[in-house]
Amino acid sequence: MKFFFPDSQDQVSPTFDFVREEYSPYRVRQRDDRYAHEVLTPPPYDGLLVSKAIVDGSKRGAGKYSEAQRSRLYRYGVRRFFRLPDSVSTLGDCGAFNYIDEEAPPYTVAAVADFYEGCGFDAGVSIDHVILGYDRSAGLRAAPKEWMARRDLSLRYAHDFLAECGRRGRPFEPVGAAQGWDPDSYADSVVQLQDMGYARIALGGMVPLKTPDILACLAQIEPVRHSHVELHLLGVARLGSMDRFGEFGVTSFDSTSPFRQAFMDDRDNYHTEREHYLALRVPQVDANPAVKRQVLAGELDQRALVKAERRCLEALRAAGMDATATDDTLDALSAYEDLLQVKKTRLTEYRRTLTSRPWENCSCTLCRQHGIQIAIFRGAERNKRRGFHNLSVLGRRVRALPACRRQEVA
Repeated sequence: MKFFFPDSQDQVSPTFDFVREEYSPYRVRQRDDRYAHEVLTPPPYDGLLVSKAIVDGSKRGAGKYSEAQRSRLYRYGVRRFFRLPDSVSTLGDCGAFNYIDEEAPPYTVAAVADFYEGCGFDAGVSIDHVILGYDRSAGLRAAPKEWMARRDLSLRYAHDFLAECGRRGRPFEPVGAAQGWDPDSYADSVVQLQDMGYARIALGGMVPLKTPDILACLAQIEPVRHSHVELHLLGVARLGSMDRFGEFGVTSFDSTSPFRQAFMDDRDNYHTEREHYLALRVPQVDANPAVKRQVLAGELDQRALVKAERRCLEALRAAGMDATATDDTLDALSAYEDLLQVKKTRLTEYRRTLTSRPWENCSCTLCRQHGIQIAIFRGAERNKRRGFHNLSVLGRRVRALPACRRQEVA
C-alpha cells in the first residue's frame, strides 16, 4: 500500500525563530523553505500528487502557485522542483474538485498530457468529472442524466488520453479515472477502462462516501477486475479499512486529512499511532483575524492580551523542559482564555496533552527537534510542522499494515 500526499505548496522555514517568532530577512519561500520529505526521515509518504488545477488554476480562479513557482516547475520538472528523493514517486491529476461546478472540465487532453510530460511525472490520471451524488439503488440506467453524462464524459476523456499517451510513446504511466454513483456504475467504468488498456485505475468521487459504501463498490469491482490491474483511491484515507481495501486490489491512496487536521480539526490536532490530542491554542494577538476584529471593535484589551499571550508562550516553553510546570502553564492558558472571552474552555483537554507529553515519545525528526512547539496551535510554522508530524504517523501506520509487512517479507 502506497500513500501519496497531495501538494498545496505547504512548506516550513528551517530558520524560523520560535522565541522571537521571526523569519530570516533573507528568506526566499520556495527556495529556502522545506517540504515534509525534506524535514522528516524517512519521508512520510511514498508519493507526491500534484494537480494541474493547483498549478495552473481553473475557471474558479488562480492556483496555489505564484507565476514564478509555476515557471520553475515547468522549467525544472517535478522532481527537481520539489527536491524529491528517489524513493518518492510522482503522480499528476487534474484536480477535479476544483471545477466540480462547471459543465465540463476546463482542460483538453493534449494540455493535460503536456503538463504530465513537460513536468516529468511518473504517472498521470486522465481527465474526469466528479459525479455529485451517490445512490445504491440507481443502477446503470435509472441515474440522473447529469450523472450519466459526467461518467460518459470521463470515459471519453480516458479513451482519448490513452491514445494521446500512445502517440507520445508513453512518457509517463497513464492512469484511467473511474467515476460512478453506485457499485454497478463504478464496476462498469472499471470494465471499460480495462478494455481500453489501462493497468492502473483511479477511483474518483469517493471522498464523501461512507466506508461501507466504498467497500460495496470495491466488492462489485473485484469480480470484473483483471488480476494485474491496480486501483488507487483518490482523496480517501480510511486506515482502519485499508487492509480490506488491499484485498480488493487497492495498492495506493492519497489524502490531506492528517495534515489538515493539525490546524482545522476542533479536537484531533496531534496524532500518535494510538491516540489523538488537542493542540495547545495560543492565538496571535496581532495576526489572528478574529482577535484583531474584537480588538478594533474595543471588545478586547490589546495590552492585556499581549502580556497574557507572552506569559502563555513562556509557560509552555517551561513545561516543555519540566513536566512539573504543568499547573503553572494551565493557569496561564486559563488567564488567556478569560481575556479572550472563550465560551468553552479547553483546559481539561490541555491537561491531558501536557500530562501525556506525546512529543517526547515520538520518533519523528520534527518532534525530536522542536519538542512542545509542535503541540502549540499558533501560526503556520507550528501548525504545518504538526501537520507534517501527522503525516509521519500515517506513513508509519501504512508501513505497519499487514499487507505491507507481507510484501516486505516476500
